[in-house]
Amino acid sequence: MTMIDLRSDTLTKPTPEMMQAMMSAEVGDEVFEEDPTVRKLENKLAEMFGMDAGLFCPSGTMTNQIAIRMLTQPQDEVICDKRAHIYNYEGGGIAYNSLISTRLLDGDRGRITAKMVEENINPDDVHFPQTSLVALENTMNKGGGCFYDLSEIEKIAKVCQQNELKLHLDGARFFNAIVETGESPADYGKHFDSISICLSKGLGAPIGSVLLTKNENLKKAKRIRKTFGVGMRQVGYLAAAGLYALENNIARLKEDHKKAREIEATLKTLSFVKDILPVATNIVIFEVDNSATMVELLQKKGIKSVSFGPQHVRFVTHLDFSDDMLEEAIKVLKGI
Repeated sequence: MTMIDLRSDTLTKPTPEMMQAMMSAEVGDEVFEEDPTVRKLENKLAEMFGMDAGLFCPSGTMTNQIAIRMLTQPQDEVICDKRAHIYNYEGGGIAYNSLISTRLLDGDRGRITAKMVEENINPDDVHFPQTSLVALENTMNKGGGCFYDLSEIEKIAKVCQQNELKLHLDGARFFNAIVETGESPADYGKHFDSISICLSKGLGAPIGSVLLTKNENLKKAKRIRKTFGVGMRQVGYLAAAGLYALENNIARLKEDHKKAREIEATLKTLSFVKDILPVATNIVIFEVDNSATMVELLQKKGIKSVSFGPQHVRFVTHLDFSDDMLEEAIKVLKGI
């Protein structure tokens, strides 16, 4: 039995064309800042977003954690939604790496508003940590892949400016959002002090994320990356995969979204499904009586999934999930 793996869009493997781009990359020693392919990747993303500079890192967790530490001081506080990846899935890094506290908000499937931010800025009082950073996530993983309205981001950015707060975007699945909205990366870049862009999810690269920021922050970001243990050498082989992904795999994200909506339509007809978060991009989260039991049952029938809480199961569509696999997955679901 061939397994259909819908646990995550991080499971994709490089296509032959991406592998060829990797193997033919021009490389150098990146510790000496002499890898031209890394420079090309960093510069390409910075130009796309209209931001000053990029910093290539092994993971999105690292780019997020560098940004938080770069933009805060110990005893500060970051505002984010309670579902945020930086809070739930980064090993307590906010506290460990940056020595700051977290103000958790309860937004609409993970999307907070300017009004919520404004209402949760601490007063200038020694009894409270100093609010210094707001972090958004787009798309929102635990919100079922939903995404922000740009107009709300603009309002949040204005609140941050008025209160001298920094603004970070965890853009792990950023391109999934903008292929739906039709907006450009530059529409977002002008509002943020830092943006984390992941290349190893829907874009299909095997590894890598880039932290985008302002020139004034770059040296500090590099120093923090070094303390995290990063001293990469001929890493252009990996950066080349990211370049290939940016040049070839953005528009096709809509195919993943279409497949996710077809799964959603099927789930709506099934009696064992109690509820489904509205599918906006490539993530499908549905509610059942017992998620662990359902994940085990699906595995036995050839579909790998993830338990997303006691009653929720997550599917994520991706470029290695073919039309034939979709047809088989729907058949399996209807047969439960």
